[in-house]
Amino acid sequence: MSVLTALATMDEEAFTTLSVSILCTGLIAYMCFIIYKLAKDSKAGKYGTIVLAFVLGLGMLGFIAKTILTQILQK
Repeated sequence: MSVLTALATMDEEAFTTLSVSILCTGLIAYMCFIIYKLAKDSKAGKYGTIVLAFVLGLGMLGFIAKTILTQILQK
């Protein structure tokens, strides 16, 4: 019951922070699956898969870097 009580008394800022963290992690995992599926379906091979993961993964890396830098600069 303590988890439900904590969720019920959570303020909006804490809820938003928690939900964005969880949902963005899920989105990044889904994007990794899409990159894998794209490489597999296009028969890209090892080198093509690495290039796809690097190029398409840069967007995810940018989002993660933005989050880390925001946390560092707020302290």
